[in-house]
Amino acid sequence: MEYKDYYEVLGVPKDADEKAIKSAYRKLARKHHPDVNTNKAEAESRFKEINEAYEVLSDKDKRQKYDQFGKDWQRAQQAGQAGDFDWSQYQAGPGQGGRTRYSNEDLQDLFGEGAPFSDFFTHLFGAEGAQAQPRASRGRDIEQPVTVTLAEAFKGTVRRLKHAGGPTIEVKIPPGVETGSRMRVKGQGMAGRRGQAGDLWLAITVEEDARFVRKGNDLHTRVQVPLYTAVLGGDVTVPLLEGKARLRVPAETQAGNELRLKGQGMPVYGDAGARGDLYVTIEVRLPAKLTEKERALFQELAGMRPEEK
Repeated sequence: MEYKDYYEVLGVPKDADEKAIKSAYRKLARKHHPDVNTNKAEAESRFKEINEAYEVLSDKDKRQKYDQFGKDWQRAQQAGQAGDFDWSQYQAGPGQGGRTRYSNEDLQDLFGEGAPFSDFFTHLFGAEGAQAQPRASRGRDIEQPVTVTLAEAFKGTVRRLKHAGGPTIEVKIPPGVETGSRMRVKGQGMAGRRGQAGDLWLAITVEEDARFVRKGNDLHTRVQVPLYTAVLGGDVTVPLLEGKARLRVPAETQAGNELRLKGQGMPVYGDAGARGDLYVTIEVRLPAKLTEKERALFQELAGMRPEEK
């Protein structure tokens, strides 16, 4: 069995205090958490090794036992098997003689199902014949990516989701979500051991839309209007994500001008009744296939404004 230097695993000296051990553990756990690493298998192995080291060094009794064995733990084991070694001086648990043991169930409570504990850990602290009640532990959170259309983000939608080992659930996605929104579905993560299940976190992505550009809670679109409407003014129809609206175009509106339809943008996520605005950029549509009379009228108009030729 390979000797595990837990101090080296956490990168702390042997006289490190509780605060230093805890600080080193937190830093390494964040760095090697499987959820933030692309090589999840390698990260999970390293993450469990870090947790194993912290479980021993953060516990006064376990650390004392570990320090007593030190690099000579293999010699102690071999001598004990031969019957000429006093195991009690190394293995006496608090307030009792003999070896303190923990079940596989106890150890998995600490590190999760199927945790690959080192031979050194299981030999030093035991892996069968548990006498203590396994601790309850909260299950792990799960993150699930969810993609919705802009129309679904506008009115809200429903998704049926399933994660490994869990049931299929129906989740309501409220109006107003945007790319980067995170929704928590409580108790739908990994099951806990005799404890509360973790949560399911939905990471929302909203697809781009061909008609509208979203900026926060506002929407932007472009609408073509006839030349005559742009010059003389009038009403045009503007498409919405749901339905249509009438927009008043003032006389002499220039191409590229932006007009606002108040309250016709996206719902504000988490603020029922609040809405952004819709901004409409005007594109002027020039007449085509002019008749001789129309061409003559345009020529007459051009003659009246020679400075614009």
